[in-house]
Amino acid sequence: MEKDPSNQGEFQTNYEDDATLTNRQGHPITNNQNIRTVGNRGPATLENYDFIEKISHFDREKVPERIVHARGAGAHGYFEAYGKVGNDPASKYTRAKLFQEKGKQTPVFVRFSTVVHGLHSPETLRDPRGFAVKFYTEDGNWDLVGNNLKIFFIRDAMKFPDMIHAFRPDPVTNIQDARRFFDFCANSPESFHMVTFVYSPWGIPANYRMMQGSGVNTYKWVNQEGKAVLVKYHWEPKQGIKNLTVKEAEEIQGKNFNHATQDLYEAIEKGDYPEWELLVQIMEDGPHPELDFDPLDDTKLWPNDQFPWLPVGRMVLNKNPENFFNEVEQAAFGTGVLVDGLDFSDDKMLQGRTFSYSDTQRYRVGANYLQLPINAAKKRVATNQEGGQLRYYNDKAPGQNPHINYEPSSMGGLKEAEQAGVEHTPEIEGHLVRESIDRNDNTKQAGETYRNFEQWEKDELITNLVNDLVICPKDIQDKMIALAQQADEEYGRRLREGLLEKTESMLKENPDFSPHPLGAKNADHAVEDAVNKGHEADPY
Repeated sequence: MEKDPSNQGEFQTNYEDDATLTNRQGHPITNNQNIRTVGNRGPATLENYDFIEKISHFDREKVPERIVHARGAGAHGYFEAYGKVGNDPASKYTRAKLFQEKGKQTPVFVRFSTVVHGLHSPETLRDPRGFAVKFYTEDGNWDLVGNNLKIFFIRDAMKFPDMIHAFRPDPVTNIQDARRFFDFCANSPESFHMVTFVYSPWGIPANYRMMQGSGVNTYKWVNQEGKAVLVKYHWEPKQGIKNLTVKEAEEIQGKNFNHATQDLYEAIEKGDYPEWELLVQIMEDGPHPELDFDPLDDTKLWPNDQFPWLPVGRMVLNKNPENFFNEVEQAAFGTGVLVDGLDFSDDKMLQGRTFSYSDTQRYRVGANYLQLPINAAKKRVATNQEGGQLRYYNDKAPGQNPHINYEPSSMGGLKEAEQAGVEHTPEIEGHLVRESIDRNDNTKQAGETYRNFEQWEKDELITNLVNDLVICPKDIQDKMIALAQQADEEYGRRLREGLLEKTESMLKENPDFSPHPLGAKNADHAVEDAVNKGHEADPY
């Protein structure tokens, strides 16, 4: 492009065009190589405005890391509704508009993540994977926030901070320690089903494209008459499902610790768009005393022979982010972000998460995080909210009296919407208590899951558990063996025998067991190898 002077005639200043570097004030930058100094050796002067703006922004260009789900990748796409739930019209169960018409497309943004590990951790680590979908619907945003695995470690949100503390690095050594993990899990027996999944190959998905997704929590759907049903969400990848063994994961990590992010990006770039089908399980609202589990218990699966998976639509990811920070890092999801026709169940984990998820985004990104393009609804927004850090527009209605930032008002302020569908008003009765769900069989489904594993998955599960439990105190080992024994006789026997054999061999090799990350086979050897195999060098 031919350069045009920014000012014409005798008062011409700098030449610039659309590709000219500027600072944030719009001033063209004529020297981006050197700060202003007294002579070319310095010292520097304080009035280096361009440098100060550049370096001070650099000092602040990272926002606080997510407490969980820090490491992530994302992509844009669309959700296409089938117009039906199985063979029934969607309207039978929900009045949510995005499900009603066959072929109706809703824009989405999806963020995949690991849960426990940090922002630049390897994508091969043993960990659940986050699977969060933001639907930009005509009624506003809906966030379906879940994981790749369909259950969770705990059933009550009170235990969530303790769980994450136990799974994250030791506050003294800053090393993730399997002893802390199993100390929590052995003393929280409801976690055993999830432990069975996480320590199997399902704990290391091959990549993001080839893993399932799940809402995990129990939600409700509400139809036009205000009648509600309980619902579970499931994403099934059309690419198939692939998981890794520890050995395979270590080999991949040695070559590329960003492999899953790269896989997703490159697949979309070459037009191999990943696709998932969304299916739901539906149950009549209520406690269902005929079941041996509570449908609101996040540690339990709903058996698909009793509650079949019903297809409702498909999702295609067809566009990569233009800027990772703006779109992936600042993307903010919350389990409380629902549209009309979708509702909360009494799931205690869901209700705890609903405060936590949006609260953490206000801390990380700021009070006005919903004004960022990646988080903003793709429809009109009009509120009476004011101020807050980094607010850059007022979301007011056309013609709204700018002096009126409250409701109700008869002076040109905002008005309440008129509700079309019948409001869902569940009847609530009972004493306020602090008690666990009473149908709390912690091992039955874990045994069923173990028996459904293929033989190589069972072998990998036992090996992985043994390698980590061997460094744990005997009382923790005994508790985990007892849970495995309750789940399945073979499961318990193999774990007990494996631990006995591994303990004897390790005592001979290394009587002082050291902490190591989950599933990190021979982690102690790596520390020694770095010393023994390191190449000496002279100082310079």
